[in-house]
Amino acid sequence: MRKALPASVLLAGLLAWALTLGAHAAVPEFATDDERNTIEIFEFASPSVVYVNRLQVVRDRRSFDLLSIPNGAGTGFIWSEDGHVVTNFHVVEGAQQVSITLPDQSSWPAEVVGLAPDKDLAVLKIKAPKNKLHALPMGDSDQLAVGRKVLAIGNPFGLDATLTTGVVSALGREIEAPNQRKIRNVIQTDAAINPGNSGGPLLNSKGELIGVNTMIYSPSGASAGIGFAIPVNIVKEIVPQLIEHGRLIRPVFGVEFAPAYWARRAGVDGVPLLHVAPGLPAAKAGLIGARRGSWGRVELGDIIIALNETPTPNQDEFLTLLEQHEPGDTLTVQYVRNGRVKQTQVTLAEPQL
Repeated sequence: MRKALPASVLLAGLLAWALTLGAHAAVPEFATDDERNTIEIFEFASPSVVYVNRLQVVRDRRSFDLLSIPNGAGTGFIWSEDGHVVTNFHVVEGAQQVSITLPDQSSWPAEVVGLAPDKDLAVLKIKAPKNKLHALPMGDSDQLAVGRKVLAIGNPFGLDATLTTGVVSALGREIEAPNQRKIRNVIQTDAAINPGNSGGPLLNSKGELIGVNTMIYSPSGASAGIGFAIPVNIVKEIVPQLIEHGRLIRPVFGVEFAPAYWARRAGVDGVPLLHVAPGLPAAKAGLIGARRGSWGRVELGDIIIALNETPTPNQDEFLTLLEQHEPGDTLTVQYVRNGRVKQTQVTLAEPQL
């Protein structure tokens, strides 16, 4: 007959078993170094991310007082400690008033400082104390590679301070700006970007700004793993111009474009000129715009087909090439006049500010 174990031995065994279970059930503080990095970046960067409220002014039917009511929202981030905030142009487009809500839930009226529809960027300014304004450090989007970790912080569907993570899915993408211009060299990411994330920061694993989240590709309107961000190196070029001048500054060429179908009617892939401003570079180089003939019919002007031997099949390509040059640069311009290809030199002028 088997002898029973003493009660003290049973108790000690049960206690050891319980402790073993507890050890297996305990959750470590950080499971991986990547988890630690994600938490640290969010804690570091989230104080810089703001809620952008687009407001519409309406009159109360009963009191006839003017009221500001919400008319859309998005995300932005602190650019500098003097109160400049960067967001997307489409977040504030058409807004009658804009207010900024900081992470501490304080709300501040915002002034629209500058707009760049071509790049879907906007700069706002608030008069908040400096101790509430934490600017993000700038990264270098030229150093990105497919597979690099990225983090997006925003306010999707009105839910503030939401973090999503992913990787750089592709580089060098093209998306369409609100005014139908192309934005080139865009970052593609699988970090979830939903409505309301627009204008928020895309960060690298060092907490540096590498892009501005701007749109998703999705038939349903919700995140489908294909999001896009404007590279920070473009942002670093555009934002100072918006702060200083309120708009994107290009060197002056001195023309007004005709409708694209004019070039197609002439059987040419190029940019037809409607008007050439007297005294400006294009006119000095001998280019001419459309004019009325002796019978009142509109006669086509010159159609620019290349700048410095790079084809310009449409206005977007022309403007993209122009943006790469400075006032004082001389461009070789190829154009078609009366069915014949000609060439001239155009020296770009300083913009009138």
